[in-house]
Amino acid sequence: MKLPPSFKAFIPALSFFLSCGTGSGETAEALVKQGNVYDLKFNPTEALKFYLPAEQLEPKNADILERIARQYRHQMADTPIVKEKIRLSGLAMSYAERAVVLSPKDSNAHLSIAICHAKSVDLYSSKEKMNAMRQVKISVDRAITLDSGNHLAWYMLGRWHQRVAGLGGIKRFVAEMAYGELPKASFEDSVKCFSKAIRLNSDRSPYYVDLGITYALIGNKEIARKFIEKGLTLPSTGKDDPETKKRGEETLKTLK
Repeated sequence: MKLPPSFKAFIPALSFFLSCGTGSGETAEALVKQGNVYDLKFNPTEALKFYLPAEQLEPKNADILERIARQYRHQMADTPIVKEKIRLSGLAMSYAERAVVLSPKDSNAHLSIAICHAKSVDLYSSKEKMNAMRQVKISVDRAITLDSGNHLAWYMLGRWHQRVAGLGGIKRFVAEMAYGELPKASFEDSVKCFSKAIRLNSDRSPYYVDLGITYALIGNKEIARKFIEKGLTLPSTGKDDPETKKRGEETLKTLK
């Protein structure tokens, strides 16, 4: 049967629209696997090209939402523009919050909320900083309650104790008088949390480096040097590992 010329002209256009309809026909699982390749390379822009379409296919998949939140946090770390950091912080938080609503018993979903707050603290006003630090503690405690083997949650709790205990008595007193009390924090609890994280996962460089930094803050230079040097020998496997190692190197210089 001979096709009329008008129909022949229509076939390429039809093929184009069919190929551009809902995407390539890949499943959300396949898209996530492709996004994971770039996630491991800390290339959030490319990772989002796969994660966002996966979200369109499965908008109630908490794991996908957590992965998207992480990419926006990575982008936030990569940009030097404060206004853009604030925008990306909001996007990351919105995805993390959606994940918690969809999966309230997911330890990593609550941890994602804690990390979003922790990474945005320096963008906030004094009052917002205090609220954010309270929220970090609430969310990370919830993450640990849901999964006591979540090593990253223990590390985040250690960082919280390290930072809040390091505020100093007068500075903390003034802040709490103005914006309300923070939960109790101590360097001793920071040490316990980092040590727990190491017992659960002994391959993460930041766990050792921050444990060493905390020992330095306590005044135990010898042990501090031992843990920081151990951490510096381990490979960087996380987005923030180089920054943590830099803090460790700076701390080492003070341990003369």
